[in-house]
Amino acid sequence: MTMQKPDVSVVIPAFNEAECIAQLHAEVVAVCEREGYDYEIIIVDDGSTDGTAAIVQQLSPVIFIRLRRNFGQTAAIDCGIKRARGRLIVTMDGDRQNDPADIPMLIRYLEENDLDVVSGWRKDRKDPFMKRLSSRAANLVRTLMIKDGLHDSGCSLKVYRAECFNGISLYGEMHRFIPAVLKIKGFRIGECVVNHRPRLTGHTKYGWKRGVKGLIDMVSVWFWHKFAVRPLHLLGGLGVAFFVAGSLCALIGIAFYLAGIELFKYFLPILSSFLLISGIQFFLFGLIADMLSKNYFETTQDQPYSILEVKVQKKSPVKNSIS
Repeated sequence: MTMQKPDVSVVIPAFNEAECIAQLHAEVVAVCEREGYDYEIIIVDDGSTDGTAAIVQQLSPVIFIRLRRNFGQTAAIDCGIKRARGRLIVTMDGDRQNDPADIPMLIRYLEENDLDVVSGWRKDRKDPFMKRLSSRAANLVRTLMIKDGLHDSGCSLKVYRAECFNGISLYGEMHRFIPAVLKIKGFRIGECVVNHRPRLTGHTKYGWKRGVKGLIDMVSVWFWHKFAVRPLHLLGGLGVAFFVAGSLCALIGIAFYLAGIELFKYFLPILSSFLLISGIQFFLFGLIADMLSKNYFETTQDQPYSILEVKVQKKSPVKNSIS
């Protein structure tokens, strides 16, 4: 590894992967050396308790980052990406299920198709049935809500151009939705079928709790995609709809009362009051969210758009045709 800016940064989050992290590192080194990359390998130990840190510190070449406790895969990936200096950033799991041999293929696909992100697609997954079933269900919901165009957004093996992460920080379980977030900003994303290997050591870190957290983050990404710069359109629209429905219920209740119909004497007034109050609250929430959204974009480095290119065409000098 040289001190100049590397072409490729490989970011690997690891949590209790002492049995396989050394083998994975050796595979990544072999691929990068064979391809002639100027590279760096960043391993982020996410609070491991099984000796992963001690093993990584014996490896070379490596940039080792150790978190004080287990903050989660998204935090570890975000930490590694912020430390990366490469023109291209590769992310992958630390359990050896992602195959480093696929890295050159993903990079070539990215460059040949002028893309900003290429995500791996584990078309033939080597996971237990329940894990595959839950993943397919999550992919279906993600496709309906976000429509990022990917078959397998949960695959950690991805290649990004470094500029994708300018001004972006990751939270919660957002690592699954990085391509969706980047697509919202106008980056070009693609997908390649990659090899997926069975887990031979250790235990999976995925469970129902992570699935619930991922679903919540998916709703957040959906909202950000649709209404980040115009939350009043959603919440204000709901407010108007509730208010109109409440007004109609109130008018119907008044008509029934004047006609002497006792059946809806108590129900309609309560329903109309609920709808009217909810409509006002939704509209006020929309106004507050709209102000917060504008304040966010004005006080952070984030922006609701991404510039691809800037060109300045200078006016050609006009030749004097008068002799």
